[in-house]
Amino acid sequence: MAGLELPEDMKGRMERFPEINWSAVLRKAVSEKLEKLAFLEFFASESEMTEEEAVRLGKEVNKKLSRWYG
Repeated sequence: MAGLELPEDMKGRMERFPEINWSAVLRKAVSEKLEKLAFLEFFASESEMTEEEAVRLGKEVNKKLSRWYG
């Protein structure tokens, strides 16, 4: 993937912080999401949980991690 389309308002807010390497921020966010998805995929393949239960568990984990890491 060579590019990413962002809403104009988001671009404007990002431009207020030119010192931030937004490409690195986005790479990290995508990498972290892919790791979580891989974990859920593995967890779902090794368990008797339904896909719906695994997604619900993943959302709960994300919420708790979000609270923990702020």
